[in-house]
Amino acid sequence: MAEENQELAQETAGPVSSWLGENGFGHEFLGRDRSSVELIKVEPQVLLPISSALYAYGFNYLQCQGAYDEGPGQALVSFYHLLKVDDDVVDPEEVRLKVYLPRDNPKVPSVYWIWKAADFQERESYDMYGIVYEGHPNLKRLLMPEDWVGWPLRKDYISPDFYELQDAY
Repeated sequence: MAEENQELAQETAGPVSSWLGENGFGHEFLGRDRSSVELIKVEPQVLLPISSALYAYGFNYLQCQGAYDEGPGQALVSFYHLLKVDDDVVDPEEVRLKVYLPRDNPKVPSVYWIWKAADFQERESYDMYGIVYEGHPNLKRLLMPEDWVGWPLRKDYISPDFYELQDAY
């Protein structure tokens, strides 16, 4: 019974997805996560218009921007967890945007100009996954040395000068 309810919740578009559709914003509803937060897939070229619309709709706080790798040969994903925050809000409305990018040329517009909190978060995603956030004012490595080669959190990354433990003896 719980599985049926979960599947039904995944099939029914939530209020944010419905609002985006009613206002002509192309996207794909991906369901809900374990916390019932709507997951919405957007294409890179419409990330800024959708983000601007969501900001105007009240999503004034970028709680988290990050990235992950679906696996060797698969897409890199840049995600954005947005909240509606106000002085008296106890249970803020939430939504999560996901942008799937090809690993051979992962480029997406920066949302820095909408949410300043994206500054260091986009830099970290760039540094670890190689996702280029176009329009970011200072897109450079944040954690790794400037001369580091490659993107350490990609699943197909091979560390330079990597030695197996048994080779050390």
